[in-house]
Amino acid sequence: MRLYSTLQHELVELPPPPAKVGIYVCGPTVYQRIHVGNGRPYVIFLWLRNWLQQRGYEVKLVSNITDVNDKIYAESEREKRASADLAREMSDWYLADTDRLGLGRPDAEPKATEMMVEIVQLITELVGSGHAYEAGGDVYFRVGSYGDYGRLSGQKPNQMSEQEPNPLKEDARDFALWKATKEGEDTSWDSPWGKGRPGWHIECSAMAADELGPAFEIHGGGLDLVFPHHENELAQSRAAGQEFAHIWMHNGLLRLTGEKMSKSLGNIQTLERVLDEWGRETLLLFFMTAHWRSPIDFSPETMMQARTQVDAFRELFRMKFDRSTQQFPQGWDPEVEARKFEEALDNDFNTPDALAILHKARSAWDQDFIKERLSIFGLDSLAAPEEEAPPDIVEWAEKRQAARATQDFAEADRLRDVIAAAGWEVRDVSDDPGYQLVKGD
Repeated sequence: MRLYSTLQHELVELPPPPAKVGIYVCGPTVYQRIHVGNGRPYVIFLWLRNWLQQRGYEVKLVSNITDVNDKIYAESEREKRASADLAREMSDWYLADTDRLGLGRPDAEPKATEMMVEIVQLITELVGSGHAYEAGGDVYFRVGSYGDYGRLSGQKPNQMSEQEPNPLKEDARDFALWKATKEGEDTSWDSPWGKGRPGWHIECSAMAADELGPAFEIHGGGLDLVFPHHENELAQSRAAGQEFAHIWMHNGLLRLTGEKMSKSLGNIQTLERVLDEWGRETLLLFFMTAHWRSPIDFSPETMMQARTQVDAFRELFRMKFDRSTQQFPQGWDPEVEARKFEEALDNDFNTPDALAILHKARSAWDQDFIKERLSIFGLDSLAAPEEEAPPDIVEWAEKRQAARATQDFAEADRLRDVIAAAGWEVRDVSDDPGYQLVKGD
């Protein structure tokens, strides 16, 4: 199993199974509902866990929740509410929204506020070794004390701009490990340097080490985290004598009409809204269509293309075959294609190639081949027997069809919403009776 690592700039081989593989993935900062782009790393690394486990590895996946942060303070001030209440509510929404993806949960989901003892201890070690210093109640990491700084991101230390301005810093490049309580911040913790709270980067170093130990195989997150977040994590952890992560995986970003989707840009589509509109199966298949390292373009057109593929797989499983007499088309060899499928995922976890093989199996009407592999991606529901719509849902769909026939589109839209509220989706099709009812995710 080989995965591309940003640190080494090449594919890096994992130790052979049944080796233990620890994976730490940077989770959300909980100040708003997460957007669909936040869902991409969540999905990718749960898929990767599934595949590694299937290949015989012992895997522990950790994904943190950052519940104390400058963005949380800013949003709570804007909403005139306590920052802890905001973080708690958004954490609950994050769990609820990602539960709807149907992939299960990471093995551990630590919160920064639950790790203060470990965070303060790590900072104390860095101060004691000369890699960090106190300045006016804040504590900063001495970038100049770590010779490999910039190796992950390619940043040149002598060309860096200041990350966190403060005239008390020894060096403009130094970054905060501990921040003294400022005006407008309504939470704080005790420390040897006075009341305050941790910087963003040290939180992840402490949580990763606590859950996975001083050395583990994979650190993951979005491409936008390479600098400064992951560069700083790597520096402070290795300065503390930890080997830390061997492989650094950075997924490409989700783009809306060609630009990065982010809360700060104000162009977000929440995960909740996308799941409401398209369903989890369509979203999961959409994520399969791009390699994890590549950007992926989110639009009604790309989502409709994903839905069409979902429908094609589901349609195959509506067909009934006598497996004892079924003959596959010439050119389809399940054993050969199974090896190709494994090679695709073992070689940098190439989901587009794996998806192409599943479509090849669909064209060969090989239901068993597909069914055995859908669960890796949380799509085994496509092979499940479909639930028949209750009589009242069918009646509403028939009434909607009649309203469309008389061009009463307002009534048709109202009935579509009634059907949706009951947990079903009505789709217009060319075949009789002119509609299709699909159970919601």
